[in-house]
Amino acid sequence: MDIKEVLQKAVRAGASDIHFVRGMPPMLRINGRLVPMDAEKLEWDAIKRLLFPLLTDEQKHRFANEKELDFSYGIEEARFRVNIFNDNFGVAATMRVIPVRPPDMKSILMPPVGYKLARLKRGLVLVTGPTASGKSTTLSAIVDLINTERHAHIITIEDPIEFVFENKNSIIHQRAVGLHTDSFTTGLRSVLREDPDVLLVGEMRDMETMMAAVTIAETGPLVLATLHTVNAAQSIGRIVEVFPSYQQQQIRYQLSVTLRGVISQQLVPRRDKPARIAAREIMIVTNPIKKLIRDGRLHRIEEAIKAGAELGMVSMDDTLLFYCKKGIIHKEEAIARATDPETMAAALRE
Repeated sequence: MDIKEVLQKAVRAGASDIHFVRGMPPMLRINGRLVPMDAEKLEWDAIKRLLFPLLTDEQKHRFANEKELDFSYGIEEARFRVNIFNDNFGVAATMRVIPVRPPDMKSILMPPVGYKLARLKRGLVLVTGPTASGKSTTLSAIVDLINTERHAHIITIEDPIEFVFENKNSIIHQRAVGLHTDSFTTGLRSVLREDPDVLLVGEMRDMETMMAAVTIAETGPLVLATLHTVNAAQSIGRIVEVFPSYQQQQIRYQLSVTLRGVISQQLVPRRDKPARIAAREIMIVTNPIKKLIRDGRLHRIEEAIKAGAELGMVSMDDTLLFYCKKGIIHKEEAIARATDPETMAAALRE
């Protein structure tokens, strides 16, 4: 079995992920479901033979020391975000399929309010959602729009680099954690000396990264960042809760000043064709929402989003309800993924 052949077959099959696990053939995630590839079962030594030729000597050394490794790899048809790790059977791996060309806003069905957030010149914009919810795809579409429309200096700090951009009207520097900088925090320390107009932070994992991103957003550049949270209220709460209690009032104030919007999303299987669609909640930070953030009344944010419909804001449940009534997703999916399943079920009975 040749690794390039496996990857090409996965791309042709429309897989989003490829899993290499002992005792099974390569497993493909297609439209959210795991499907075995028509290939021989793998033993741990076969997995090593497949994947280790992709590693540099330095990466092999890091894997031996740390027992897991993130990196990216590309073939002509696609790029892949790779995580190699050890389990109780030996070496295993997961590879996320990334298209060669970054998506555009139209192809990901971004509503007009998302374009408004992408065209901001300053502040903090969060793209949030669970694992495999399309956050990187949405961020890349935003960067592509900026790259097309503005003469800007864009810096990305990622782990690892996923979509690779070509300079259009903007200059883009993409930096990988571990390869081009030691950590997100280290990369962020020097970013203001690099004259950025736009900064993309691949993931805000800890207090230092969160504080740096918020502080940089206060100084002028547009900062784009991700969190593994399911809605706007939880995203703000997650940032605040990372800080010790004596700093939480300060970070709430900073967020009320710097945060411009939150795009939260999840990928839902479509009913009308074999694919998935992004269901999004989009919040624009208005003066009433700023006050809710400062006062710590985050439970009122969903209500404020519904009240902001004329500004283009939309709640997750309203998006799911719209998709269901249009026949795009199944009723069961809408109810299962809703913030308030009981209200969703009642709305669908009307």
